[in-house]
Amino acid sequence: MTALHRRHLLAGLASATLTPWAIAQPASLAAAARAEGRITSVGMPDDWANWRATWADLQRLHGLAHTDTDMSSAEQIAKMAAERANASIDLGDVGFEFGPIAKARGLTRAYKPSTWAQVPDWAKDADGHWALAYTGTIAFAVNKRLLKEVPRSWKALFAAAPRVMIGAVGRAAQANAAVLAAAHALGGSETQLQPALQAFGALAKARKLLATDPSPALMERGEAEVFLLWDFNALSYRDKLPNAADYEVFIPSDGSITSGYTTLLNVHSKRPNAGNLAREYIFSDAGQLNLARGNARPIRVDHLALPDDVKKKLLPAAQYAAARALKPQLWTEEVKKLPRAWQKEVLGA
Repeated sequence: MTALHRRHLLAGLASATLTPWAIAQPASLAAAARAEGRITSVGMPDDWANWRATWADLQRLHGLAHTDTDMSSAEQIAKMAAERANASIDLGDVGFEFGPIAKARGLTRAYKPSTWAQVPDWAKDADGHWALAYTGTIAFAVNKRLLKEVPRSWKALFAAAPRVMIGAVGRAAQANAAVLAAAHALGGSETQLQPALQAFGALAKARKLLATDPSPALMERGEAEVFLLWDFNALSYRDKLPNAADYEVFIPSDGSITSGYTTLLNVHSKRPNAGNLAREYIFSDAGQLNLARGNARPIRVDHLALPDDVKKKLLPAAQYAAARALKPQLWTEEVKKLPRAWQKEVLGA
């Protein structure tokens, strides 16, 4: 057993004292997970970042049946906290800022996959409680059929004031990041969201702001002219549409935010080995390529050989010139204030 695996095992055994279930050594992890037989996730639906392929692989390779309930990052943490020892959830997938929040609330279990060293330090918890598996940058998906003049920047978007769908700000990491991306473009930051709140407030006052979570069905029906989405969602949703040619997807030219998502291993899970195996597979070459095929940028992208067909699924690198990486040490605290600020300053509630 390597020193790295020995550290993994000690971390697993330490967390196992919180449940009556033993955590397997890495060498026997697959067998232990197979004995548990299934895995239950939240916030990891088939169409998001191509999770479908990963669940199919875990079923094919290890016999793990799978079910998922889609919910926002905040809802996932709330459900884990409410259920505690009566856990129905094995793992979830939450936005960058929610990883430290879940760890601080004692809801997560540490597990470092064997490719841990290839995950950048900025993208992982030193103890192994969370790590970004993939990144996303906020993009515009614009219905060119409904909007003849395509706004290519946040300033142009707010000046044109089309119908904009942003999602559940305060609960969903994607919607939260859209607010921060707008703030960044308008001169703000993680701790200075006022420019974005004012701009979105004007849209809301004009009844042009939609708080529904964007989906392929809503895009197909043209429920808004502009949808604010992670780049991987915007691209994969568009690819599913019968009217895909109606939509153009791009990163706004005056700025955006790059963030990502981390799995959370529920400390109270009754199937801890299945959860650990899922994380191990997600960070393997095969798991990372699955995410890339869902238009997401794998966290280990510098260590992967991406096939040409996968490279074509990603937006040109030049579009990301004005995008800035999230500063989680500032955002984790600020995002806690966002629900109230959004309700008061944007929705007028």
